[in-house]
Amino acid sequence: PRRAPYSAVAATAQRHKPSHLLTLLDPDTPLETPKSISPDRHLRLAVDDIATNIPGRIAPGSAHVRQILDFVQSWDQTAPFLVHCWAGISRSTAAAFILLNKLHGPGYETSIARGLRFRAPHAQPNRLLIEHADALLARNGRLVAAVEAMGPARVVWEGEIVELPLSLEEL
Repeated sequence: PRRAPYSAVAATAQRHKPSHLLTLLDPDTPLETPKSISPDRHLRLAVDDIATNIPGRIAPGSAHVRQILDFVQSWDQTAPFLVHCWAGISRSTAAAFILLNKLHGPGYETSIARGLRFRAPHAQPNRLLIEHADALLARNGRLVAAVEAMGPARVVWEGEIVELPLSLEEL
């Protein structure tokens, strides 16, 4: 999958021609589906970038992760899958990590986290998304532990476009 910040979605979609788009933005930020993507292959999740429940905000929940996992099932992997949030640092990196762990199954959590850190030094996967995915995928804390083992991220205002290969050998 490819992941990108909000500012790069249109250009990334035009250049890489993904078949699927996953948007994780607060409910007040609009995003039109790029013309190159069928609207039924664009999942929009209205979720704030927070790691704890805050009154008046939408914290990432189990239902959001369930939607991500179900949406991944519709992807045949013949074209790229694009994931984005506002800055390309937290929600989108968590979603890409979840997507790769769903595709590869148990036992690869640490390898996927290391590949994510190598390709996206700025990645700070959203903790709540990871915790919910860990429970839904029955990973018994391995997703959380793998993300914690990534160590501190490089501080940036906005992440870069990152391509994460599906192959564990290339990751």
